[in-house]
Amino acid sequence: MKLHAHTTGHGPDLVLIHGWALHSGVWNSLIAPLAQHFRVTCVDLPGHGYSRETPMPASLAQVARLVREAAPARAVWLGWSLGGLVCLRAALDFPAQLRALILVSSTPRFVTAADWPHAMPPTQLQQFARELRRDYRPTLQRFLALQVRGDAAARETLRTLRAAVSAGGEPQPASLAAGLEILRNGDVRAELECIRLPTLVITGEYDRLAPPQAGKALAAAIRGAAWLDFAHAAHAPFLSQPLEFIAAVNQFMGKLAGMTAT
Repeated sequence: MKLHAHTTGHGPDLVLIHGWALHSGVWNSLIAPLAQHFRVTCVDLPGHGYSRETPMPASLAQVARLVREAAPARAVWLGWSLGGLVCLRAALDFPAQLRALILVSSTPRFVTAADWPHAMPPTQLQQFARELRRDYRPTLQRFLALQVRGDAAARETLRTLRAAVSAGGEPQPASLAAGLEILRNGDVRAELECIRLPTLVITGEYDRLAPPQAGKALAAAIRGAAWLDFAHAAHAPFLSQPLEFIAAVNQFMGKLAGMTAT
């Protein structure tokens, strides 16, 4: 089974991987400006968007392999939230297939632990899972609202997220549940020192799902990684501050080009 992917533009390859319950349409406002400089490939995760008929696998590694099959070789992978966790797994499992990482509102472990306070409490994620089984539509709406809480552009960003969900068709409930399990069980902290790819970590100051402290720790654990925190942003800085976000991506990609030239 293959994932749906759409490619546009010319230049170095850039792969965009969305988060849980969304789809590649969440990137729509960024594609045109990015495609002026890069060949942009947007991938729909299993059970989401145009890949909704492909079930979400049980393991993060399986999801990463499916994305690899849909992505061009030696591309920069840009992942948001769950998409960022997929990027980390790919960088560990088949690093030669990737050129670099841009991790947006991402964390190596989504739930808290005794040695990891920078995350969502497991009980909160379990509550989402229970509510998802009862009635996933209002649960999804609450999850979207949580993503924008504290953002200076919360109202407009929430409107954009809700419109994206509606425009792409509803995700498969079973795949949503499987995605939550991946978020609950995923933990790549012990392996981060093995990543040798150029990496940019982008966080939002008020993110409740992947707090900036998690992004700071993530960047510190990956050799040579850079960390950029967006002030007044929450979980979707690419929507609330698109111009600044595009500038950050362009700057990082420009540095990569310079590294390749030398």
